[in-house]
Amino acid sequence: LLLQVFARRSFDFLTMSTVSAPTSPVSHAFPHIQWDALNSLRLTAQETALLRMAETNPIDYTLADSRDASMYARVLLKLLAEACSAGAGTGEVSTYTDKCSDEQAMAALDLDPLGVVTHYALTKLNEIITTLGSGVSGVTVASVFYVGKDGVLVDQWKALLRILNKGGKGDAYAQKVASMSLAKILIASCPSQKTAESKSRPISYASAVEPLEALTAWIVAQLKNAGPLVGLCIPALTVLMGAYESRIFFVKAGGIKYVARQLRAGSKGSTDNKKFGQGSVQLLYELTLCLWILTYELNSSQLVRADFAKDGNPVQALVDLVSLAPREKVVRVALSSLSNLATCTADEDPAPAGSTRLDGKHFLSEMIACGLMKAVALLRDRQFTDPDIVEDVNSLHKLLTENYKEMSRWEVYKNEVESGHLKWGSVHTEAFFKENARMIEGQDGDFHLLKVLIALLSNSSSDEEVSAIACYDIGEFVRHYPNGRAIAKRLGAKELVMPLIEHENPELQRHALQCVSKIMVNNWEYVK
Repeated sequence: LLLQVFARRSFDFLTMSTVSAPTSPVSHAFPHIQWDALNSLRLTAQETALLRMAETNPIDYTLADSRDASMYARVLLKLLAEACSAGAGTGEVSTYTDKCSDEQAMAALDLDPLGVVTHYALTKLNEIITTLGSGVSGVTVASVFYVGKDGVLVDQWKALLRILNKGGKGDAYAQKVASMSLAKILIASCPSQKTAESKSRPISYASAVEPLEALTAWIVAQLKNAGPLVGLCIPALTVLMGAYESRIFFVKAGGIKYVARQLRAGSKGSTDNKKFGQGSVQLLYELTLCLWILTYELNSSQLVRADFAKDGNPVQALVDLVSLAPREKVVRVALSSLSNLATCTADEDPAPAGSTRLDGKHFLSEMIACGLMKAVALLRDRQFTDPDIVEDVNSLHKLLTENYKEMSRWEVYKNEVESGHLKWGSVHTEAFFKENARMIEGQDGDFHLLKVLIALLSNSSSDEEVSAIACYDIGEFVRHYPNGRAIAKRLGAKELVMPLIEHENPELQRHALQCVSKIMVNNWEYVK
């Protein structure tokens, strides 16, 4: 299925399949490393000779024999382990982000030789993996990094994880390349990746499970951050999206939620002037691309559907990208992701008995609540050269319109409140609450929707318009529901609305004041 999709959307597939390592800032110093002088690396004479031989011969020659290639790879991993043990990763080289001049690189070799060695080893390791990926005399990534009669992952992989565990104090280049290299090594063991050639020798997927879990945990930890560390994990995440097993590991670790948060943070940061820097656009594109790949697991996995439905954030993040349209390539993958969500089914892997059925209809309701209908309507008036965008826009417009016609006004309101993405419209009016205030008590009489509205006031991530609408809705509930004042007070509405009376936003301030007045005054219509 994915191969068929990639054939259709070749540009996005090309982006995923050509994840490459950046150039080290100190690469000019690599030919000048003096191995004999670096006693802390504890290299044997044979290992030093192998490093020198690899420098003088073409990489294809070095990798022509799987045993020689495996030995070379393990020497590079040993360099990383020994350099890391000796303190590499936090010295002078770790502070460099831009390409150095020859003079600066040579100075770095004197000041922080182990830092330069770390960059050297990672560069060569990535070169090995890239070359093997293109095919060299039948030698593969699996045959080099999975050894013995059982094809077990070489124990030296832990050197790469140690580099990642240095966290924010570590070397940004080293962490980016180490995580990407480790991802490429690990997915080679996944059963879904095995080719006819690789099936001829054993490869122990079990030996890669723990490392996959550790790498996935590191990636998710970076996605939880709001700072520049996020960019370090994107190449590795993109690589992991290439195998079914690693995609499921990522979903189980809660990855969809954190990608959605990053997308929303990235788009919110540019909503004021609708301008995006090239770097932020690329980051948005790569993160959206990862979500897009995961949408192809919707039909076969209840777990994936449940994570996309969680808190409404993934759908809202994709709708935001379509609405803001930072670049056409971002719109393309966001629309395709939404289209997959809108057409997914729950037949192949249904939800447990008694739980909500999560399928295309559910996600369409979320999309309507998040304002996708308006965004799609605007996109239909634009001219796009990409036929995929035109097809997805027309398809979504038809599906959204059909679904909206089937929904009552109450269903529209309920979905909007539960999604947390409130927008001014016909369901936030006096006439609506006169007709539907009693519905807010819910089937179980637990006033779930009122609790959600109150929670939106305490949620620091809610924007000012959402808070203003929540104030209005709470006030209208109080007016039109018998004993609504007492219920709102008991649930803590008054305490959360009061501070908003002094908010700097005049619109929010006005609705907060009116809400408090409705809670405190018996006959609101006389003071309105």
